[in-house]
Amino acid sequence: MIERTADLSTGRPAVLVIGAGPAGLVLGNLLLAQGIRCLILERQSRHHVENRARAGFLAANTVRILSENGLAAGLHAHGREHDTCMFRGEAGQFELNYRKLGRGEVHTVYPQQNLVTDLIAEFRSRGGDIRFSTTVTEVSGVVSAAPVVRFRGPDGEVGAWTGAFLAGCDGRNGVSRHAMPGHPAVRRYRRDHGISWLAILAEAPQSMGAVAYATHPNGFAGHMARSAMVTRYYLQCPPGDDPDTWTDQRIWDELNIRMRTDEYGPLRQGPILERRVVDLNSDVVEPLQHGRLFLVGDAAGEISPSAAKGANLAVLEAEILAHALVPALRDGEEGPLSRYSARCLPRIWRAQEFSHWMINLLHGPLPGPGADSDRADFDRALQRARLASLRDSRAHQDYFAENYVGI
Repeated sequence: MIERTADLSTGRPAVLVIGAGPAGLVLGNLLLAQGIRCLILERQSRHHVENRARAGFLAANTVRILSENGLAAGLHAHGREHDTCMFRGEAGQFELNYRKLGRGEVHTVYPQQNLVTDLIAEFRSRGGDIRFSTTVTEVSGVVSAAPVVRFRGPDGEVGAWTGAFLAGCDGRNGVSRHAMPGHPAVRRYRRDHGISWLAILAEAPQSMGAVAYATHPNGFAGHMARSAMVTRYYLQCPPGDDPDTWTDQRIWDELNIRMRTDEYGPLRQGPILERRVVDLNSDVVEPLQHGRLFLVGDAAGEISPSAAKGANLAVLEAEILAHALVPALRDGEEGPLSRYSARCLPRIWRAQEFSHWMINLLHGPLPGPGADSDRADFDRALQRARLASLRDSRAHQDYFAENYVGI
């Protein structure tokens, strides 16, 4: 087995980054900009990573981070500002322009796969080293001065890298999370919300100028723009549902029912490009550091997609970690690194709280055999009350606007 050791003077990486999603790529770019060599290891192929459809709502703070660091050319050229949410339900329809509420901030709609493609290109143009189709099989020695990452390459070769610091950006099921010790040194918080979505990508222009959240006795439905010819839809479905049972016709029929198109006009339809079931789960790891291993993005905490916080948290955490790693590597000053968890965790929990609030706002019980009709009626009445408060209360609207865009 070949083993390589980090050494700034010889051009070997000082920071080993596991995962080439937004967290790992933003971190890598920020480190390279400060002259810190790093290596990114990604188990998927470059084609897979650059074409993996994910979220597309970038918060104002995310746009700031990307812009200040020369990483926003694509989103400024092709992204679209978004500032309005629409809510539909039994009591009618209303819109909230959150640019005019809260802090006056907006989202920029830019598909995550486009952002990832931009970040990979920029990382490579800056001389960065990224290894695709490379599976990290083990992380060890994280409490030593020379933590080790063992890997298997695209041709089956095995090897190891030794770095000064490790950044785990490989998600909640990645090897980095598993390298963290158990309780009481590290505590894991987890919540299964008992709600699932059928996530749909349709080759069709958006049907309305706003993000639309629809509540219906059949379940929640959502409409989110992605690009000029692709729209993201969501349908609440039973946990464990098989996405293959949802034909194109069944999807459009159910979207029409829940979006109440007989009242508000038709949806622009087209072929379904993707359908998959997403379970709404949330978890957080505390602390986010063990020795010289730091968790970033979904590895630090998974958040349900109900409030579009995942990628935005990942970028924010990457910036905080980069700013802490630079003085540690240049001057041996590790004080900022010791405060990484304390800086990130309050923001993570605030985002989790708002995501949980959105889940309660949008979801009611699904119809079906065995359902408790009395409880279902009560829960739907609560949902109507929450939506009425959001429609009528300026204080409620300001809370929504500040938390919907901010972290």
